[in-house]
Amino acid sequence: MQKKLEALDTLQEIDLKIDGQQGEKQALFDKVTRLEAQVEEARAAIARKEDERARLEEGKETLEANLQIETDNIARSEVRLKEIKTQKEYQAVSKEIASAKKLKAEIEEQILQTVAQLEGVAGEIAGNESQLNELTGNVTEQKAELQTLIDKIDGEIAADSVTRDAALQALPSSVIRRYTMLREQRRGIAVVEARDGICLGCNMNLPPQLYNSLFKCDDLITCPHCQRMLILRQVQGA
Repeated sequence: MQKKLEALDTLQEIDLKIDGQQGEKQALFDKVTRLEAQVEEARAAIARKEDERARLEEGKETLEANLQIETDNIARSEVRLKEIKTQKEYQAVSKEIASAKKLKAEIEEQILQTVAQLEGVAGEIAGNESQLNELTGNVTEQKAELQTLIDKIDGEIAADSVTRDAALQALPSSVIRRYTMLREQRRGIAVVEARDGICLGCNMNLPPQLYNSLFKCDDLITCPHCQRMLILRQVQGA
């Protein structure tokens, strides 16, 4: 039983170590995810600007089409003006031409404003693309460094898993099942030390007879309060 208790203690120690390694690994993965999110956000910002440019281009085309319509209308009206015989009709057509020219001027101004907006958006896209290229290079470098750390942790976990397997082989399946269940129920801590009559898992006093029986190392004893498996490390090291 002493060897089984030692195997349990070793198993708990390795599992806690692997838990920590898995936590470190997950933290590294989270950093990778955040770095990738930065790149995706930069790309999304460019895409939004590209959409804005497309809308402006579409608006510019519409304005240019309207400008051509008004230009054609003015030309037709001016030809028509030369053929008019009455003063009243002449004034009416002249008024139409003046209104059309005013609208044409407004459209031309809108086109100029749209062109200026397009130039501004193009500049922003160029700047964003430059930033994206720089960011992508930095992120690629950082991801490589993080992957190196992840690979190192994977190597450590693989090495510890060999020791873990050896500890498992020293334990009966019933104890392993109980240990696994307690790990799930007790936040990863299934085996705890008993010291000076106290369970260090829940800090509750153990019945004196139960505590004394731990020194015999002839049975697997659990805490009556938290149900964790108890060990005496001072006995183990004696």
